[in-house]
Amino acid sequence: MRGAWKGWLHALLCVVIAVCVAALSARFGFTADWSAGARATITPSSQALLAQLRGPIQVTSYARPGTLRAKTSLLVDRYRRFKPDLSLKFVDPDLDPIATQDAGIASDGELMLRWNGHTQHVAQLDEQDFSDALVRLARGGTKLAAFITGDGERDATGQNAGDLGDFVKQLSARGVRALPLNLAQAAEVPRNANLVVLASPQAALLTTSVQKLVDYVANGGNLLWLTEPGSDDLGLAPLAQALGIKRLPGALFDAQSAAAGLADPRMLVTTQYPAQAITDGFDINALFPRATALAALAGAQWNAQPILQSSTRSWNGTAPDDAAQAGLDPRAGDLKGPLTFGYALSRLSPSPDKNQQRVVVIGDGDFLSNAYLANGGNLALGERVFDWLLGDDALASVPRPAPDAVLKPTRAELGVLSFGYLIALPIVLILIGFSIAWRRRLR
Repeated sequence: MRGAWKGWLHALLCVVIAVCVAALSARFGFTADWSAGARATITPSSQALLAQLRGPIQVTSYARPGTLRAKTSLLVDRYRRFKPDLSLKFVDPDLDPIATQDAGIASDGELMLRWNGHTQHVAQLDEQDFSDALVRLARGGTKLAAFITGDGERDATGQNAGDLGDFVKQLSARGVRALPLNLAQAAEVPRNANLVVLASPQAALLTTSVQKLVDYVANGGNLLWLTEPGSDDLGLAPLAQALGIKRLPGALFDAQSAAAGLADPRMLVTTQYPAQAITDGFDINALFPRATALAALAGAQWNAQPILQSSTRSWNGTAPDDAAQAGLDPRAGDLKGPLTFGYALSRLSPSPDKNQQRVVVIGDGDFLSNAYLANGGNLALGERVFDWLLGDDALASVPRPAPDAVLKPTRAELGVLSFGYLIALPIVLILIGFSIAWRRRLR
C-alpha cells in the first residue's frame, strides 16, 4: 500500500512538471543552432545589419495559401528573433489583385519590405536576397558608380573572363547602379555620381581625361582605382601624385602561394589584413592573381591606411617573369615583403556638402573579374570596399556559406564510402542477424 502511494505521488509530480514545462514553453521560446556556420539562423553580418535599421520593418508577402507562406514565415522568424519589431502579413493575390498590381508584384511569394518610408522587393526566399534588400533599404536609395570606359578598362557589364559583369550584378542587388563614363566625351564627371571606378586601363588616357579625374578628386569625389603590373606609361602620373600613391616597378611574387596549392608565385593569397574599417572582422582568404606593390608618399594630404599586404615570404620582382619567379634578388632591386598593394585614403572633403572624401587604390583588378570573383573572399572584400567608399561602413557583407554545406570527397574517399554503405554495412547487418538467430536456437 505504501509503495502504491509513492508510485501515485511520483506520477502526479511528473504530470505537474510536464504541465509547468508546457506552460513555460508556450510563453518563452528558445532556439539553439548547432549547425556549422550557424546556417539554421541568420549570420552575424545579417544580425549586425538589423541593428542598423532603427524602427519597425513591415514585411508583406504576396503569396497564396500553402507551402510558400510556411516557408516565408520560417525565413521571417529567423530575422524576427533579432528584431522583434519586424512584422509579417500575407496578401492573397487572387483575393486582392489590385493591391498586388499596385505593389508591382511579379511572382507568387514575392515580398515587399517597408522601412523608414522606403520599399524593396525580395523575389527569392533566402537569406542572401532578404539581407540584400535590407542593405538597399539602409542605403536609402540607389547609389551611382561611374565606371570609366574608352581606354581598355574592364567592362562593367561584360561577361568575358577579365570583365566585371558578375561583380556589378552583385552590386546591383545591393542598391548600387553602374553607369559608363567616357571621359573623352563627357565634359566632366557627372555630379550625381557617388563614386568613380577606374578599373585597369590598358591604353594611355588623354591628358584632358586625366585632368578631369584630378579635378574630380580635388573637388571631393570618391574614387576606386584598380591598377596592374606593367601599367606605368598610361599618363596617370598626375592622378597618382594627387593621391600621394606610387606604384613600385615590377610585380609581386609570393613563395607562400605554394602552401595554398598554387604553382604560380604571382598568385597571391591574402590570409591576414591590416586593421582598417574595410577589413574590420574580415577573416576570409582572398586571391589576387597578379598584383603590383604600392607605396604612400610622405607629405601627402591624405590619411593613407594599408588594407592589403603580401606575406613575409613575398618579394617585389623587377626582372622578367621567368627570372623573377626564381626568388628574391636584391642585386636587381627586388624588395622583400611584406609589401602593401592596397591603400584606403581619406581626408576632410573639399566639398562643402560632404564630410569625408574616400579613395581606394588596389594594385590588382583581376580579383574582381568574372574569372576570379568566386574565389575565397574576393566578392565579400569587393563589396566591403564599395560600402566604405559610399560611406556605408556599417553595412553587412554577403552571408557566408557554412563550411559543411557541400561535401566534395576525393575519388578514393568516394570509393571507401561506397564500399562501406553498399557492401560492408549490409554484410555486418546480415551477420548480426545470423548471430541472433543462432543464439535463439541454442536456447
